[in-house]
Amino acid sequence: MEYATFGAGCFWCVEAVFQEIKGVESVVSGYAGGHVDNPTYKQVVTGLTGHAEVTQIQFDPEELSYEELLEVFFGTHDPTTLNRQGNDVGTQYRSIIFYHNKEQKEIAERVIDRLDRSGTWKDPIVTEIVPFTEFFKAEDYHQNYYRNNPSQAYCRLIIRPKLDKLKRTFTLKLDR
Repeated sequence: MEYATFGAGCFWCVEAVFQEIKGVESVVSGYAGGHVDNPTYKQVVTGLTGHAEVTQIQFDPEELSYEELLEVFFGTHDPTTLNRQGNDVGTQYRSIIFYHNKEQKEIAERVIDRLDRSGTWKDPIVTEIVPFTEFFKAEDYHQNYYRNNPSQAYCRLIIRPKLDKLKRTFTLKLDR
């Protein structure tokens, strides 16, 4: 098994998307990239801890490549908006890739270069690529949020359309 750690706005959205992908063994919502040990959600949402809301994805590289994970990552959020995804605004919602090894860094750089040259977005990608250092698991009520709260308004209005897009757009095998 290998790990990927991504931030792409609200971790509820990212978690729900990657839980649908065959080859993903687990997805845990949490915080990374800041300067406070064991931050709480209340601290992170202030934007003062430096953390991003992220998901840590454990995946089987025999079933799913890191590059395929990146295709889903870039295809399910807007990587051209700095510190913002929809109504979620602040550095805690930045688009960020925490690479776990040199190969992941090189793949991420290559994918970003290819996407920027493709004209997929009119603006350049602003996704940060930084080394993974530490991950702090978010509070239990943030875990499996969409699966536990599918009728909640945010889930219906924001997450459900991302999942619908995933099913329409990607040729990866989905678990559900």
